[in-house]
Amino acid sequence: MSFAPARPLEQLYATRSSIKWRRYPADVLPVFVAEMDFDVEPAILERVAQTLQHSDTGYLDSAGPLAPAFADFARASWGWEVDPADVHLATDVTVGVVEALRLALPAEGGRVVLTPPVYPPFFEMVEEADAVAVTVPLLEDHDWSLDLAGIEAAFSAGADAMLLCNPQNPTGRCHNRETLQALAALAARYGVFVVSDEVHAPLAHPGTRFLPFAPIAREAGCRAVTVTSASKAWNLAALKCAVIVAADEWSASLLTALPQELAARTSILGLHANVAALSCVGWRDDLVGLLVENYRLLEAELAAHAPSVRPVRPDAGYLAWLDFRDAGLGDDPAAVLIEEGRVALNSGLAFGEPGRGFARINLACNPSTVIEAVRRIAATVSARSTAALAG
Repeated sequence: MSFAPARPLEQLYATRSSIKWRRYPADVLPVFVAEMDFDVEPAILERVAQTLQHSDTGYLDSAGPLAPAFADFARASWGWEVDPADVHLATDVTVGVVEALRLALPAEGGRVVLTPPVYPPFFEMVEEADAVAVTVPLLEDHDWSLDLAGIEAAFSAGADAMLLCNPQNPTGRCHNRETLQALAALAARYGVFVVSDEVHAPLAHPGTRFLPFAPIAREAGCRAVTVTSASKAWNLAALKCAVIVAADEWSASLLTALPQELAARTSILGLHANVAALSCVGWRDDLVGLLVENYRLLEAELAAHAPSVRPVRPDAGYLAWLDFRDAGLGDDPAAVLIEEGRVALNSGLAFGEPGRGFARINLACNPSTVIEAVRRIAATVSARSTAALAG
């Protein structure tokens, strides 16, 4: 079935109970947390309904049918040859990252490289794994690319692991082959274990080729795993299912030591939803088309009504990184926009120090929501500018 546009906001407020619709009062426009305003693809709903109708609501002990389904999807999408035996379950991507780190890090903890601005829970995941974060900021002046020199310095200083975000959140950047090959070579040279979060990978925009890290890591002799899920591309976060995939023989052996309870804590409904989602590529393609149109709309509306706010054009996904540093809203523009503009974005400060003066907006919504969000942003920027001139 083809992709359907989002329902009106009043219907979403009336029927949904997630934090996107309950965290703030109804007069605040929610364009923050990474979940979609769109309905779940009907074939996925049917698969989950059938699972419930069969009372198939017990525990899992392996990836089962999801392993070959993911292998088929990876081969068709990216030319990545995955051995289904290397696919393991996790409750969600964050849990998968933490469990992989726990297995790979030294018993007394370790040091994990992060590249801010980056997905805020990365900082919490490192703490949960009893490790310390070593930050190497992205190079803003080089289109938000990895700072390979800085990463090598961190590796040579004794880093044990690195969390790679690819596609990158919040910038939406897909790292190119040259960068990923250089990173893999460095990780192999210094014996650093790489965990690659690739949950936004199915949403690469037209003209962008997403490159999974695992085959590049394997070629370089780098130890690595990929953690991913259908949760973002098909809006299934609540169904709690992700996969951890080994890139190499050492990591494959490592993952055999994952706790048995990790699979048991994963939702069987989520597993079946993920299997169904990975075959719904037409729906996904229609979604990506709408996301690109929404980004272009965002650019046009900001240029016309709030030119001091500069968006970073993403390569993938439905999140956009907005630079408010010339807009007069201070270090935390999202806080100002909630209070004065009644529009909720993600605070850039949560993404690390390089997020100061930035905010993240969610474009997985009706185009009218994008227009209304920019209207509220523009009104807030204008009011602050007027107040500053009068003051």
